[in-house]
Amino acid sequence: MAGRKELDFTYSLIDKIFRLSFGESQDFSGALYDGDFSLSLEEAQARKHAFIADSLRIEPGSRVLDLGCGWGGFLEFVRKQGAIGIGVTLSEAQLAACRRNGLDVHLMDCRTIQPTTFGVFDAVTCIGAFEAFCSREEWQAGKQDCIYRDFFETVSGLLKPRGRFFVQTMVFGKNMLANEEVDLHAPKNSNPRILALLQKQFPGHWLPFGSDQIVRDARPRFQLISLSSGRLDYIETQRQWSRKFRSFNLRKYAAYLGLVPRYLVDRELRRRINPFEENANRLCFEREILDHFRMVFEKT
Repeated sequence: MAGRKELDFTYSLIDKIFRLSFGESQDFSGALYDGDFSLSLEEAQARKHAFIADSLRIEPGSRVLDLGCGWGGFLEFVRKQGAIGIGVTLSEAQLAACRRNGLDVHLMDCRTIQPTTFGVFDAVTCIGAFEAFCSREEWQAGKQDCIYRDFFETVSGLLKPRGRFFVQTMVFGKNMLANEEVDLHAPKNSNPRILALLQKQFPGHWLPFGSDQIVRDARPRFQLISLSSGRLDYIETQRQWSRKFRSFNLRKYAAYLGLVPRYLVDRELRRRINPFEENANRLCFEREILDHFRMVFEKT
């Protein structure tokens, strides 16, 4: 699993830039356009939050646990609905941002949460964090299914009877390459190279092999209620993220400049942020190397 060091590299590094681009409590996961790409990013994120809340039967007074809560976008939505939200993250910067905005967020590994930690919940969400639960090394050691089954067992123990669990995650798609084909030295914008760049950008992450693996590992503790692909939604989300990150803001561009000294000496950072490369993440979705799913489960 990606630990605190890897997630700080991925998220804490961009904390200030993210907040200056998107606002204090925005969501950094795929939005829900549902075919209407005239929606703004904010409208599509609000549509996703409403979809999750409706699917999980969240109402005023419901207790909701958000695993890998990011900057608190869904927790903010939950609070406005009159529900009680608790979040966990492994990014110290995200923790600080959430707490500044009055959200109940804790710095901890979600795999360690027990019913004695926060009590039990009516609903649990995992919006993007599932991607970080298994590393490539753990997959190579044959541990991936066991990791997922253990995680579903943990979540089951945190839910009331017939409580619901929402998972939104990237998965390997139908055009995924064999691991030995992935090559950082392959031609620019080739599939082997963009996959290698993606692995550098998200250290400690290894994805499920399609939605079927997740559904299988959720049994027998959960039954699947609904499943939908968000691949096209995620492509549009990334386009709008790019525009947000590029939009001019004096403080934001000062923050970009503040990264220059580290950029010059940190080879891994240069691989992660290269203005001369196409967006590897978006290309993987456009080429169906990766897919993206929203899944609603109910505790059996």
